[in-house]
Amino acid sequence: MPLDFTAIDFETANSSPASACSVGLVRVRGGQVVAQTGWLIRPPAGHDQFNEWNIRIHGIHPHDVIAAATWAEQLSRLCEFAGDDVLVAHNAGFDLNVLRRACEATGLEAPPYRSLCSLAVARKTYDLDSYRLPLAAAAAGFGDFPHHDALADARACAQIVIDAARRAMVDDIAALGGALGVALSAPLVCELERVA
Repeated sequence: MPLDFTAIDFETANSSPASACSVGLVRVRGGQVVAQTGWLIRPPAGHDQFNEWNIRIHGIHPHDVIAAATWAEQLSRLCEFAGDDVLVAHNAGFDLNVLRRACEATGLEAPPYRSLCSLAVARKTYDLDSYRLPLAAAAAGFGDFPHHDALADARACAQIVIDAARRAMVDDIAALGGALGVALSAPLVCELERVA
């Protein structure tokens, strides 16, 4: 398996993991970013209240998502972009839980993605005081970026994994996990706490 994966990042409207309001996706092939996309999402009914704290973090307001596709309308687009890739996210448990819970809230079956956590990869690769995404991305050579913009965060996450694979001298995602002792996880293995 070459260093092929899709990095993903969700932003949420409130503390409910089902309240996805934005997604960023970055496709990596052979250790190079080859495509990226992101869009706003209208959160599922019952999970669509925007919390002021979340708005302050990501800057997305209720009026921004009024015309956005609903979770049910955009899930196939997400899956088409990611294909059968391993999904990589910074604290993958959070993002895979958003995927699973938003599917549950809309009566859809969650796609059975495997995941790799770039937070765990960063902890095994760098010696940092904090492994928050901006600091881990900087260690990977990915400079200043608009943190909590879903696409920018997914791009930063991708860069951490690309850099870690280079440092570990491996050229596939499974070998990276093996070299660092970081397992590829199924989506049911969730860390519910998000590390920003």
